[in-house]
This record gives sequence, C-alpha cells and structure tokens, in this order.
Amino acid sequence: MQPSAAAHHHPPAKDSRINFYGPILLFLAALLLFVSLSFSSSAPPAPPRSDPLPVSSSSPPPSLAYLLSGSEGDVSRLLRLLHAVYHPRNLYVLHLDLAAPQDQRVRLARSVQAVPAFHRHRNVHVVGRPGRADPRGSSALAAALHGAALLLRISDGWSWFLNLQASDYPLVPQDDLLHVFSFLPEDLNFVQHTSNLTWRETHRMKPIIVDPSLHLSLKEGVFYASQKRELPNAFRLFTGSASVILSRKFVEYCILGTDNLPRTLLMYHANTPSSHMNYFQTVLCNSPAFNKTIVNHHLHYEIWDTPLRRDPKALNLKDFENMTESGAAFATRIPKDDAVLNRIDREVLNRAPGQITPGGWCLGASDTDACSVWGNSDILRPGPRAMKLTKVIEDLLSDGNFQTYQCIWE
Repeated sequence: MQPSAAAHHHPPAKDSRINFYGPILLFLAALLLFVSLSFSSSAPPAPPRSDPLPVSSSSPPPSLAYLLSGSEGDVSRLLRLLHAVYHPRNLYVLHLDLAAPQDQRVRLARSVQAVPAFHRHRNVHVVGRPGRADPRGSSALAAALHGAALLLRISDGWSWFLNLQASDYPLVPQDDLLHVFSFLPEDLNFVQHTSNLTWRETHRMKPIIVDPSLHLSLKEGVFYASQKRELPNAFRLFTGSASVILSRKFVEYCILGTDNLPRTLLMYHANTPSSHMNYFQTVLCNSPAFNKTIVNHHLHYEIWDTPLRRDPKALNLKDFENMTESGAAFATRIPKDDAVLNRIDREVLNRAPGQITPGGWCLGASDTDACSVWGNSDILRPGPRAMKLTKVIEDLLSDGNFQTYQCIWE
C-alpha cells in the first residue's frame, strides 16, 4: 500500500476543528488493545464455530454503502466480490454498465435473488437502467454519482460510501472493517489526493474532451478538441485515485446540497479526461466545510512500478504476503480468477467458494455454510486483520500525518 505524500509541503494553518480528532487516537489505542488481547500471537488456532469468539463491544456498528461496478463479462467477478464483502448491515448497489448486454444484467439480478441471505435482508440492488462508464472520459464519474444517489435514495442509515471495481477485492472481513470504523468520526473521508499534477497537467487537466457515452447509445471513443485550456484560477485542481471512501454527509453535499461548488466542478470535469480520478478530490479540498475531514489515503493496496505509469500494476499471487501484511482494507487491479483470490478467501476471509465471508451474524455449522443461518447483525467478531487496519489508520491520523498531508497547495 503506497502512502500518498507530497515531496515538498508546507503544513497548513492550524484550525480549531482539528482538535475534534484528538480523541480518535485514544479510541484507536483502546481498539488495538482490545484486538491484541483477543488475538494474541500466543493464542491457539481459531476454535470451531461452536466455541465462543471475541465479540465487538461496539453497538450498533456503522453501515457501509457499497457501489460495485463492472462491465461486459464481469458478472461472476461482481458476484464473487459481493460474497466477499457482504454483511447484512451494509447496503449494496451493483452496476453492470451498458457495455454489458442485458442478458448479463438479468443473470446478475437472478443470481442475487437466489442467495437466501441477500433475499432475506433485501440490501442488494442491481441497477436496471445503467449508463456507460468509460474511464477515459466523464461517464465513469456520472456512473459513480448515479450509484451514490441511488444509495442515498434507498436508505439514509449508512455512514460511508465505498466504490469498488470488479477487479478489487477485500483484504479484511467485514466484521473487522465495521469494527474499526465503529471508532471513527463519521465525517472522515479517505481519499488519496495531491495537487502535484506532474504529467496529468498536460494529459488530463488541460485537454478538452467530449465523452459520447453520455449521449450516444452506441459505444464511441472519447473525442479530443484541437485546443487545450489553461488551468483554472477560481479553484485549485487535485487528483488521485478513483477508489474513495466518502462520508454520507459529503455525498449528500455533492448530490443534494445547496452549495454550488459541486455542480460548478462537475460542469468543469464534464470535459476533462478521467474525471473520476479528480472530481471528489477537488471538491473536498476546495470546500471549507470538508477540507479538514480528508485522510490522504484510500485504504487500498496498489503498486506503481514507475511514477510515469497511468495506472497501478496488476496484482497476483506473488504479491500476497505484501498485500496482506500492509494492513490495507482492499486490493486493487487483480486479474479475473487469479490464484491470489483463492488464497485470500482461504487464509484471510475464511470464505469457501460460492459462500459469504462468515461473521458474527452467521450461526450455521462451520463445516457447511455458516451464513445459511443468521442471527443478530449487530454482533461483530473481529479478528487479527482489525489490528493491522487499526495500526494503518492510527498512523494516518497521527499528528505528523493527518493535518500535514491534507489538501496541500503546491
């Protein structure tokens, strides 16, 4: 997992609001102690399901809103990802973009309905009328905003919005993730960002494009204008990763709020290449109400071979040790059916093929499908992955990192 930090920076001015985050470190320290006592290195292997397991002291845990996105041929990948990140407390919207034929969308919806837990809790939804999502243009951003708007309309009970691609995969069980997030203020936004545009200034900020996916039913490539535009001076551009974890309050600000900044920046980014990698970063850092809530990391594990690469490299089995020891919550850019997925299922998620990652809500026999019988979804049984993730977040929120790497204007 590569931390995002500027090479040269000047710490921003002190803000009284930052004092609100001081107690977080005390909570995280307590959380580390809780998990380390429950899962010490001298402890024996995990007991059978019938034995008592440590139960989270947080009640009730937060709810997460997931947008899981894919394209043609991604039905099986989305279903596998859904099983891996499922929890009854969460909300899920599955978006198979318009490049996929309708029969694949029908297959996805029927497969979701066929899983008893999904059907019973009614928290998994498939977008029936999707748009295209070309990552080279602005239609991918439109798809992300559409998914977030649907999640807001379905329920206002969730705390964070997470957008995952079909090539992403969790590195922690949901019990661990929900347990750690139980100790965090719900206005935090985990977004990797920088104002150091480097090659992006020439290739992604100054070009003017038209994304036909926004207005044509047939697939067409992005059109580039012959001229380029100067960088704006009414606001500062920021860039980063398309993978974000956004607070519900910020999502409401972007979609439902009366402030005109999100709409102004949306119109600007409508003609910007790969705008889904810049929009949320730019809105956050130009908004006085939110620029102190941003954590400069997306909690994904990724590898960049060289600074000039446009995307992270694909991960595979040889990366397993590094990604699982990193403390990241998710891995990105894993090829379809790569062997590393089976190892993550087996050694990290304790998930059998075709089954849901087990958690405290699963009451079935461990030798069959533990989640075929369910109980109280407020009960979490965090494991050692919670301690690794806690250490990562504790470092990100420390005095030396949290404020220092927030929205640096270079």
